[in-house]
Amino acid sequence: MPPFEPPESLLTGFKERVEALSLQGGRLYVGTANGNLSVYSVIETAGTDGKSYTITHLETKKSLARKAIDQLGFVKDTNSLVVLSPPKESQVTLFDLPGLTKPTPLPKAKSAFSFAVHTSLQHLYPDGKKTRPQGAEFSSPIIPVPTAITYLVVGCQRKLVVYSWKDGEAQELKEAPLPHSARTIVFLNPDVVCLAYEADHVLFSLDTMSTIEITSTSIASKPATSIGSVGKGAFTGLGGYMTLGLGAKLRPCITNVGDDEALVAKDNEGLFVGIDGKPSRKAHIPWPAPPEDVSFVKPYIFSVLPAGSVPIATVGDTGSAASQLTFYSGPVLQIHSSISLRISQSLPFPFPNSPQPTSPPAYPVNHTLRLLSPSPSSKSPLFLVSTPTDRATAAAEGSTIWCFRMKPWGEQVDELIDAGAYAEALALVNSIDAAVLPDKDSRTSLIKALDAVSQFRAGEFDRALDLFVELNINPTNVISLYPETISGRLSVPREQWIQMFGGPEPKPAQEATSARPSGQAPAPAGGGLVSKLKNPLDAIRPSGPKDPETVSIGSKKDKPRIDDFSRSVESLLRYLPDRRQKLLGALEAFHITPAQSHRHVALSDMSSDSLRGIPDAPFSSLTPEQLVQCAQVVDTALFKSYLVVRPGLLGPLCRRDNWCEVAEVEETLAAREKFPELIDLYNVRKMHSKALELLRKLGEKESDVKDRLGPSITYLQRLSPEYLDTVFQYSRWIFDENPRMALEIFTSEEGELPPQHVINFLESLNPRHCARYLEFIIKDRHDESPIYHDRLAKLFLKMTLDAKQVGDEDGCKWAYGKFLLFVEDSTHYLVDRLLGMLPSDDLFEARAILLGRLGRHDSALELYVYRLHDYDKAERYCKQLYQTDTETRNIFLILLRIYLRPLVKTTEDLLRPALDLIARHGPRLDSEETLQLLPPLVSAHDVRIFLAGALRIPRFDTRVVRGIAEARGDQVARKLMYLEANRVKITDSRICPQCHKRIGPSAIVVHAPGGEVTHYHCREAFGKKLKDIRQS
Repeated sequence: MPPFEPPESLLTGFKERVEALSLQGGRLYVGTANGNLSVYSVIETAGTDGKSYTITHLETKKSLARKAIDQLGFVKDTNSLVVLSPPKESQVTLFDLPGLTKPTPLPKAKSAFSFAVHTSLQHLYPDGKKTRPQGAEFSSPIIPVPTAITYLVVGCQRKLVVYSWKDGEAQELKEAPLPHSARTIVFLNPDVVCLAYEADHVLFSLDTMSTIEITSTSIASKPATSIGSVGKGAFTGLGGYMTLGLGAKLRPCITNVGDDEALVAKDNEGLFVGIDGKPSRKAHIPWPAPPEDVSFVKPYIFSVLPAGSVPIATVGDTGSAASQLTFYSGPVLQIHSSISLRISQSLPFPFPNSPQPTSPPAYPVNHTLRLLSPSPSSKSPLFLVSTPTDRATAAAEGSTIWCFRMKPWGEQVDELIDAGAYAEALALVNSIDAAVLPDKDSRTSLIKALDAVSQFRAGEFDRALDLFVELNINPTNVISLYPETISGRLSVPREQWIQMFGGPEPKPAQEATSARPSGQAPAPAGGGLVSKLKNPLDAIRPSGPKDPETVSIGSKKDKPRIDDFSRSVESLLRYLPDRRQKLLGALEAFHITPAQSHRHVALSDMSSDSLRGIPDAPFSSLTPEQLVQCAQVVDTALFKSYLVVRPGLLGPLCRRDNWCEVAEVEETLAAREKFPELIDLYNVRKMHSKALELLRKLGEKESDVKDRLGPSITYLQRLSPEYLDTVFQYSRWIFDENPRMALEIFTSEEGELPPQHVINFLESLNPRHCARYLEFIIKDRHDESPIYHDRLAKLFLKMTLDAKQVGDEDGCKWAYGKFLLFVEDSTHYLVDRLLGMLPSDDLFEARAILLGRLGRHDSALELYVYRLHDYDKAERYCKQLYQTDTETRNIFLILLRIYLRPLVKTTEDLLRPALDLIARHGPRLDSEETLQLLPPLVSAHDVRIFLAGALRIPRFDTRVVRGIAEARGDQVARKLMYLEANRVKITDSRICPQCHKRIGPSAIVVHAPGGEVTHYHCREAFGKKLKDIRQS
């Protein structure tokens, strides 16, 4: 998976030695060792084989510098080309573009060894600083202003000169002394640069104008191995050219590898340094020899390794002895990923499409390679110059400028995905700007999903499922990774997992080992022998004991995992409840609850492809149908997971509303005899017919009637009116077994079924069942609705008439007794309607009661007397109705009148019950009317008790006393009149019999009854005298 296209020879046969390159505004500036500057136009064209560059020579500025042009750069603020010449007479000069006129020497930048240019957009406050001014209130409207800042940092003789521009305006020049001269300079960020001395490296802060020491840490446990320490014979086949360039003093190699990080080549190791001077990574890049040059094209690190330092590894090479290794005779360009630090591409020189010399030399010619990347922003393309080391060949053939074009980002990502390098692909995508990769978000999600699948395959179940949750992966796809015991028909073979999550189709083994693409070294990128060695020079070292780390890894791979399935299910039990809660919340927004699961399409009726087609998105963005499908998949998988590893949790899950697909688990539950859980599941999913059928089958195995019928009765009691037909259907066999227990289905307080439907159903089974149910409604529930009272009365009447019709005396007696008792006790039925249903020649007692309800007491009593001849019931009837000061106060008199004044002909002697009625209830009868009703031949002796009682009646006694008083008054009045009519003659000679004196004209008193006359004052004494005489 090489990330770069095969190198393209942009310019060949360039006779001068190239020292510097720079590409700006479609123009390529080539600086030579003679001080000349050649200018070429570079135009990108699109051909049948892809994009390519067309180069055209524009001009050559002879002797632009007195000696070699070591480095070229570009200052955007002044639109100038920066030119650096060699030491001593070296000076940094600015040339206006595009004409390269008006050279502007930088006087302070003399004796320069290197420079670096960096332009960035920074947000500065009015005081020119990046931080908010101290003391400023946060409420004050101080807003940082975007400012374009350019730095030109020049490394001179033991000092550093800093030129800067802000929005095109030159700023004050700064200088700082250094202990050594900076041979190479790279920016880590807009404020920190890395300086490479001849033998050391430091960081320099442009803000504080001070150095930052780099912490030296031993990264490799083994000392660096130079070429000179290689055993004899290790470089066979290289001829006499292997030492060309190796003994030369190399320029320090450092390069920026991203934000706040630089790569420092120290011996044969590449160390990563952060802006704090500390190693930014624990890992490092091991090279077989110190690189001759390094460069960076985001996110790849280019390094030129000297000839004879890189061993050739063939496909299938498992490690050969050092004496059998061969090495590339020319320099090798290695391309590492700055993300994974793996070798992404290895290109030995000459490249496959190198131009052929006009006259082949008599011996192999070596070349030097220099990475002269013109792009300060670390972007593609990168330019490389190859020059023969032999002077004659160099003069004849000249140098070649190569162009390295990066493959499209999408293609690189796809290749990494095809190779299964998901972590590296993800890091690569994260490093790419969304403007360059429009589908960055979708690719990121895809790679994360594939990486999660890879982790799942490797046994990292928790991490994989956490990623699935983070990415909102369709739960169906996640569950499909499990075997059929968990996922059922959704299970997908292991080799199809990647494809299911949107990855590439698995390639056949032959296709995977097919020929390498052009531009790739014989050893596959990152593979072969080199990839197995911690340092490529390990291949030529004597064999020794194995690395303990390698031994540890090997032992872990060989050791089989213990119970991966159980671990994966335990992880799933952490994933599924989380998804379940989120789904329930999303469904509630649509007012959909698990209690409505029976109203939706069953999971078994949907295809696996349609379930996997649910988009990977937050649940809040799914449709209600998709949410229901996800909920069904999740709950079914949760159920099966509990069944496998936690059977004790099945019960609570079954008893709660859920979306589990019953068809996929009922057989398993039945096989394991988990009937209570299965019944609960049926109940929750509203599959009551299946539950009741199962209860009936289980009940058939029980001998005790309660154990046989009780569970079915309890289940039926809990059903709502929505399942009334089911209740009726499965209660029939219970009524056949035990009607008394079966009636509890409808009399329970748990479920309120519509009474009218229940009444009709029970009446169709047996009227007695219906009567008991109606009695329960009326008596136990105290329902006074005329509907039920009237229905029960009619039912008793119907049962009575039916029993009479078939000659069932016991049934008739029971039903008629119930009917009489009910119509006598209840007052909430329709009397007239019920009266009209009675036969005219039968059921007279019932008719009498109903007539009494209508207030027709005389007709009721006539039925008791004339039809039933039951005088006791007639008398009890009167007792029930009699109340003083009401309309029924004469009820006994009505009965007596019926006895003594019959309206129909009868042979019964009604005098005796009439006399008995008078004797027992005389006080309740009107005496006068009673006496008037008595026949003339009735003696006083027959009614003596009545008469005695009548005389003791307060009303009657008052009348007698009043009559006697009136007679006495009349008597006294008559006697007074008589006495007043008598005359007494008083003469002068009449003597008072008391005092014996003459009465004379004095007041007198006439004493009764003899008529004696005394003085008035003698009356008392004479009256006492008369009283004594009478008493004696």
